[in-house]
Amino acid sequence: MKLPSLREVATEARLLLIGIPVFLWTMIPIYHMFLFAISPKEDAFSGKLWPDHPTLHNFEIVFKQQHYFLRDFYVQFWNSMLIAAAVGALTLFIATAAAFSISRLKVPGGRMVLNLALFTYFIPAAFLAVPMYRTMGNYGLLNNHWSLILAMVTIASPYAIWVLKQASDKLPVELDEAAVMDGATTLQIFRLVYLPLMMPSLVAIGTYAVLLAWNEYLYAFLLLSNDRQITLPVALGNFLAADDSPWELLMTTGFIYALPPAAVYYAFRRYMVGGLTAGAVKS
Repeated sequence: MKLPSLREVATEARLLLIGIPVFLWTMIPIYHMFLFAISPKEDAFSGKLWPDHPTLHNFEIVFKQQHYFLRDFYVQFWNSMLIAAAVGALTLFIATAAAFSISRLKVPGGRMVLNLALFTYFIPAAFLAVPMYRTMGNYGLLNNHWSLILAMVTIASPYAIWVLKQASDKLPVELDEAAVMDGATTLQIFRLVYLPLMMPSLVAIGTYAVLLAWNEYLYAFLLLSNDRQITLPVALGNFLAADDSPWELLMTTGFIYALPPAAVYYAFRRYMVGGLTAGAVKS
């Protein structure tokens, strides 16, 4: 059995010295959120590493909607799921079609469109919130889920197109030529050749778009106002409006809301790094 070299040991040690603090820095807030969730209200700010009387009563209150701020919990949770799924699907459709057109079909002006789309990221998304609000108002879409869906697709699409275009450029052009020689149409090439090979990047981009919409607060706050139309992040913000904010319920709801994206990321984690940074195939 070959022993690791001194350089390999030093490299591992450096990685641990960086990784352990980063891991702790990430997990400590999550741990404190969980502590709030299992603590009675009177012990929420006790500062202890573990409550004297841990309880699941806060989860019962949330799931049974037994608080004023939680009366529409399931509706708002469903709104978040619906909007996130719609944003993911639309972003994938737009980005996949655009990347295929620019990279494989070489449509005239395609690269200019890609560069102009990326140029929009020079302006922070927060600065575009008020113009987006006015635009949606002009089209009568305020307090409609489509306003938030379209806004988030607008934000997510440029990056999605760029990533998929880079991944598409790595696909051998000989595959398209062979398909044409066999009599395949452009749509058949897209469906039978392009999509299967691009699947890792498509999963990564779809996950990125879903999580972007799932965690959005500013645009959801501006574009949606009705209690039965808003998403759960906006509803969580309402907790802070009370004089005596129920922090234990706020943290419990936030903990529950964090579980779906954590599950999505865990399910597709092997696609995320390779799909967002590399191509769809390995040489």
